[in-house]
Amino acid sequence: MSDTSRPRAVTTPVPPTPAAGYRPLVEATLPMLRDWLPRRRWFAGKGHPISAITPLAVTALPGPTGLARGTGTLLHLLLRVEQRQPGGGAPVVDVYQLLLGAHPDGLPGLHGAAVPQDAVIGRITSGPHDGLVTYDAAYDPALTRRLLALLTSPQRLGPLRFSTLGGRLPAAAPGRVSTAEQSNTSIIYDGGSPAEAAILKLFRRVSPGLNPDLELSLALGRAGSSRIPAPLAWFEAELPDSPQEAPATLGVLTHFLREAEDGWELALRQIQLLDSDPTRVGNFAAESFLLGRATADVHLALARSMPVTVLRRAEVEAMAETMALRLDAACLAVPALGRHRDALRRIFRDLAFAARGGLRLRAQRVHGDLHLGQVLRSTRGWVLLDFEGEPAKTLEERRLPQPAVRDVAGILRSFDYAAAHARLADPAVAAAWAARNREAFCAGYAATGAEDPTLDPVLLRAFETDKAIYEVVYEARHRPDWVAIPLAACARLATTPATPTPTEA
Repeated sequence: MSDTSRPRAVTTPVPPTPAAGYRPLVEATLPMLRDWLPRRRWFAGKGHPISAITPLAVTALPGPTGLARGTGTLLHLLLRVEQRQPGGGAPVVDVYQLLLGAHPDGLPGLHGAAVPQDAVIGRITSGPHDGLVTYDAAYDPALTRRLLALLTSPQRLGPLRFSTLGGRLPAAAPGRVSTAEQSNTSIIYDGGSPAEAAILKLFRRVSPGLNPDLELSLALGRAGSSRIPAPLAWFEAELPDSPQEAPATLGVLTHFLREAEDGWELALRQIQLLDSDPTRVGNFAAESFLLGRATADVHLALARSMPVTVLRRAEVEAMAETMALRLDAACLAVPALGRHRDALRRIFRDLAFAARGGLRLRAQRVHGDLHLGQVLRSTRGWVLLDFEGEPAKTLEERRLPQPAVRDVAGILRSFDYAAAHARLADPAVAAAWAARNREAFCAGYAATGAEDPTLDPVLLRAFETDKAIYEVVYEARHRPDWVAIPLAACARLATTPATPTPTEA
């Protein structure tokens, strides 16, 4: 797939700061990274030992010179990480992006505030850099200001290429890391007027090729969509020794909606009101209707802006089989899911049977990982964020056209999450809340003229089940205390068929 959707700009090379002199600092940090990386939420290879870390590129970002003066040192690293797999075989190889800070006093930009536990990599205890503290510089406001300055105009710095769309940027604003749980890192630059506030999403695990978060944001921006934060700038790099020539997207800067409210937090606050007043039957349903409209607006804009295809029998059957294989893998990873395996497999067999009966699916570019934590309620309505797709999938998979119902299923599952996470005194009240909001969302989606997702319950149920299975594995790996929520959903899906089971041909 070509990258013709990305605007081209003339870039001005920036005289690079010699990085060779920083190699000893990087080499001294590498042993500490073996312990530090696996504890990061964004590290994909949890549970497998790191066998090697190799710096692919080291770029010093401009600022005061010297390793222990002023605001400290800021290095941009691209790290090749190899991990051994059980049973031997070829190691798994990933490339990670790290902003490496170094200073004798830790995080100087925080001016004495408590250093985030996740930020400090460790103190070097020998060699020419003995005593320096190395840390994730995304948490250092003074150093991340340098990165923002590079994004204000098209330019090159060593292997890094910076591009901008020419919007207003808060060039002098310090950065702060968002507290929202993410598989990447977002740095908020909230200086000046609301029009100048921006947020930079740093992709931690990077691959050659155009990241869908940038690709779809640019497409929706060109289409004039008001349902996304406006894209402002981005940066990328060609990965050394990569068989692909396409550069890897490293970060995307968009407008920061200062007054907007996180959809997950808003839903939780509303549902918790039911404990004191269970009669609030309209609770949040109007917002869910509007969110359905916003989601459909984005799907319709993407369908107008990007290629649309049709999945025929063989492709739908293959999709159902892939879902079944993900179920098998999930049952191995989380044995508690195994008791529902046969019933859940029947859901995917129903989808394959529908394909043999003539079902054809329209496929287009979609969000790919939509839930209440990926939407904001702003003064102009609902806004969708983070079009990266499921981080566990390859970049090629995430850029494939898919049925729009995948995003619908993600939001429906998110209502279930909110209802369960609220822990109301009466579970029946929470279940009724989820049902009302599911219905309202689908009604709002259909009200735009988009296809009503409830008209094909077999398809919707298959995608909800596939999403719940993904959630089981994700929670088991990252938030074990939450795994009961998707496990309960899988139990419900396994025991409450949406339609009479068809007879196999």
